[in-house]
Amino acid sequence: MKALYCDLYALNMVQAYLDNGMTDEAVFEFFVRRLPPGRNFLMAAGLAQVAEFLDGLAIVPDEMRWLRESGRFKGNFLDYMENFRFSGDVDAMPEGTIFFADEPVVRVAAPLPEAQLIEARLMNILHFQTLVASKAARMVLAADGRSLIDFGLRRTHGAEAGLFAARAAYLAGFDGTATVAAGLAYGIPVAGTMAHSFIQAHDSETAAFEHFARARPEGLVLLLDTYDTEEAAHKVVALAGRLANEGITVSGVRLDSGDLADHARKVRTILDAAGLNKIRILVSGGIDEETIAALSTAPVDGFGVGGSLVTSSDHPVLDTAYKLQEYRGLARRKKSEGKATWPGRKQVFRQYQPDGKMFQDTLALEGETFPGEPLLVPVMRGGRPLAPLPDLAAIRRHAAAQRDRLPDAVARLERGPPYEVRVSARVRALADEVDRRVAAQDRADKASR
Repeated sequence: MKALYCDLYALNMVQAYLDNGMTDEAVFEFFVRRLPPGRNFLMAAGLAQVAEFLDGLAIVPDEMRWLRESGRFKGNFLDYMENFRFSGDVDAMPEGTIFFADEPVVRVAAPLPEAQLIEARLMNILHFQTLVASKAARMVLAADGRSLIDFGLRRTHGAEAGLFAARAAYLAGFDGTATVAAGLAYGIPVAGTMAHSFIQAHDSETAAFEHFARARPEGLVLLLDTYDTEEAAHKVVALAGRLANEGITVSGVRLDSGDLADHARKVRTILDAAGLNKIRILVSGGIDEETIAALSTAPVDGFGVGGSLVTSSDHPVLDTAYKLQEYRGLARRKKSEGKATWPGRKQVFRQYQPDGKMFQDTLALEGETFPGEPLLVPVMRGGRPLAPLPDLAAIRRHAAAQRDRLPDAVARLERGPPYEVRVSARVRALADEVDRRVAAQDRADKASR
């Protein structure tokens, strides 16, 4: 696995750490500073790819050649990088876990240069999959049991993003993806219909339906809106009987444009009048969770969701951070305005109401004990996974259980009252202690000038 998926400043810092003998253990935590507007929760995703990245992390020959030829770095740095391996510990929330602002999702304890070098790629993986999983979870809640398929590959920002988006959406509760490579890579069910170009390539819309039906009879879904949606529905009615005589069943129709609710009602009426009440109506085209919710009373059985999912188009960036919380056994914190952090190695305890719904979280120091379930669990020790991580099916079940335990005020689409995350007295006291220590050092520095 390539080691230079990093920012230059990481390499600059590693050089300085090595020059000054700063290779003791450091603790970094990945978290989100604040929830985006309109979001009541986030869902963790991407841990499997982080573990895979760290487990195989080593520099490759072309990277080493670039480092040497760049002339930027000293011999001690080059020697260090040539033998680089990740040797640290990782604790994390399992994928599919609901979390909130300031809660550590992943904690890394490793020699300082190692922990610093992995920053950008770790954030890259966790940020994107968490972003998509969180968006997908909202869509699953809005769909209320109706099917959801990821149609987003063509609008993702790169091929890897397409794979990761399909994975994140599926673990969050989507039923499948149109991305064939994701089916191959992760075993996600793949689904697809036809494009308007297939209809346009034929002189007759009916002929297009017939040709497609005979070529792909299993799970047959026909696209209705190339020309006139309702007229196409009548053509399906006329064709369905002939196809049935050949043992071919029309499973569904897809609508991709116009007033989807109005078209769905009209198409449903046309199909039902012909006794075709088992044909499902699927819709696509600019779908997001608000659209899904608005179609709750329309006769729509499923949704194909693309750009709004894979780019989280309303809020495409989470305010993520990967910050130093401890070095050489001393707690550290950032105190800058609007970006202050809670110091020390931390754990999150989650309490539940008698009905099983989430009640409140407590942000505590590692070693503290509070009522509830500790959310961070050991993942890697000494640079190696402790055990195989859950497979995608198990992660998906965990995510579903997490959604089911959301309080009503948190599960709704519109912004609700914030879920309570308490900060323990010891965390607050440690922050004060760090501030006093830093202030005392500042005074000593000034006195020495």
